[in-house]
Amino acid sequence: MIKKMKFAIPTVNGKITAHFGHCDSFAVVDVEDNKIVKEDSLQPPVHQPGVYPKFLADQGVNVIIAGGMGQKAQDLFHQNNIEVHMGVQMGDPADLVNDYLSNSLGTGDNLCDH
Repeated sequence: MIKKMKFAIPTVNGKITAHFGHCDSFAVVDVEDNKIVKEDSLQPPVHQPGVYPKFLADQGVNVIIAGGMGQKAQDLFHQNNIEVHMGVQMGDPADLVNDYLSNSLGTGDNLCDH
């Protein structure tokens, strides 16, 4: 059985951003059997509290990798069965997904202050 996962990484100019709600796009990375098979850029809807978690859940996202986000967004992701990994400092989306897949994704403090 092929294991499939879909990751979302909030980005500004193609790099992870410290503040989830200020992204200009989401890098969406599809993985099958621990290998990246597809990478797209997805334009988010207008940012309002609670919109992004539902939007990404509707896209089939299983895991979000972010610099930081507010507690409400974290709770909404968990309610939608989406894993949240925060405190990620820098990196290209594909590299961050590969770090996750190899259990070497560096996480830390929430980089968002609300």
